Amino acid sequence: MAGWMSLGLFLAIGPALLMGFPVAFTLAGVALIFAGIGLLTGTFDAAFLGALPNRIFGIMNNETLIAVPIFVFMGVMLERSSVADQLLQSLARLMHGIPGGLGLAVVLVGAMMAASTGIVGATVVTMGLISLPTMLQRGYHPALATGTICAAGTLGQIIPPSIVLVMLADVLSNAYQQAQLSMGSYTPKTVSVGELFAGALLPGLLLVVFYILYLMILAVARPAIMPAVIDAAEDRVSVGRLLRLAAGPMLLIVAVLGSILKGIATPTEAAAVGAVGAMLLALEQGQLNLSTVRQVVYRTAAISTMVFMILIGASLFSLVFRGFGGDTQVANLLHNLPGGVISAMAAVMLVMFLLGFVLDFIEITFVVVPIVGPVLMAMGLDPIWLGVMIALNLQTSFLTPPFGFSLFYLRGVCPQSVATSAIYRGVIPFIVIQLLMLILLALWPQLAMWLPGVIYSA
Repeated sequence: MAGWMSLGLFLAIGPALLMGFPVAFTLAGVALIFAGIGLLTGTFDAAFLGALPNRIFGIMNNETLIAVPIFVFMGVMLERSSVADQLLQSLARLMHGIPGGLGLAVVLVGAMMAASTGIVGATVVTMGLISLPTMLQRGYHPALATGTICAAGTLGQIIPPSIVLVMLADVLSNAYQQAQLSMGSYTPKTVSVGELFAGALLPGLLLVVFYILYLMILAVARPAIMPAVIDAAEDRVSVGRLLRLAAGPMLLIVAVLGSILKGIATPTEAAAVGAVGAMLLALEQGQLNLSTVRQVVYRTAAISTMVFMILIGASLFSLVFRGFGGDTQVANLLHNLPGGVISAMAAVMLVMFLLGFVLDFIEITFVVVPIVGPVLMAMGLDPIWLGVMIALNLQTSFLTPPFGFSLFYLRGVCPQSVATSAIYRGVIPFIVIQLLMLILLALWPQLAMWLPGVIYSA
């Protein structure tokens, strides 16, 4: 009976979310309903619910998660400034006359904004508002323009300092400790945010390179869909001006990411430095005033509240799921799959990919990873490699029609003349690139494990 209850609990989440209720309250509400049924039928122990206050207290005292609202503040402040707009315009002018130059500029600025903000939705919307009208005006095919913007915007999932990676590192660290304890190690190691940042850096940069190579090949093979901009009347921009514009965001990236990787600052301290740096950049651009600060603070509070409420709801959900023995059933299922750890990993990746159509990365990180993470790591998988694979997988699901979140973000700022089908067609080549990157990382795990080993070997 308990086994069926745990399965029903997991399956009930999807329909409940489709009814339009807030995610945090849906997770908690469905869990409480099933817990009540379990208490009445004698299949659930109320002691599991008694652990919830300790879980909430642990969330409140988690130093890693304190970095989340500060990183959100940094990202929203950069979104409100005009740094991305000026960078894109200047880089596009520098690539004047180069086939596909504007598309390449979008990818490069998207990568820089991803490394500065770490917020996917903000990056996609910002890039859509800034670059899409220009790309359409310059003769770019709508499918190619929208696909490039979606792909560049979702780089914030994998390129540090990503909020996804901050939350994933905390969840993976707890799961890694559970895995080691289950194997009899009573001095368990942890996974730091810096290690996961280092692991994701090389795959993230490779992904940018693959995007650029694809656009360069397409510009040569089909120049009509991404023509070179040839306008003698357009003002040129010097390399020096471009470097001055890029200097601020680059210094911000180095200060935040470099201080974390070198161990000079904790993620929270580095995020605080980044928040101050973002305010200085906004001040330099003339965008910092009381109204802007008020809007940024309100937006930060809204996003942070959503994240932590989902975390609390997910904690209650996981407690009830464990109370019905769901974690044991998942472990048995994965262990009994033919093919061992390879089949188990493939099954988990497929489930996460499909869940990415209907759930945000926050719900998947807080609900699914704590269930499957300990099992996979107990089977011998490296936690850093696993974390990067999960992040890349979620990034791919963000792009995949018909429910990819990035597609919805861009559709909200697209002109009516751009058909939704064009957006869907445009992202398909980038999805293929993402899947190739996943396969490459699966075949060569050192792509994610080499840099953390170099930095943290001592």
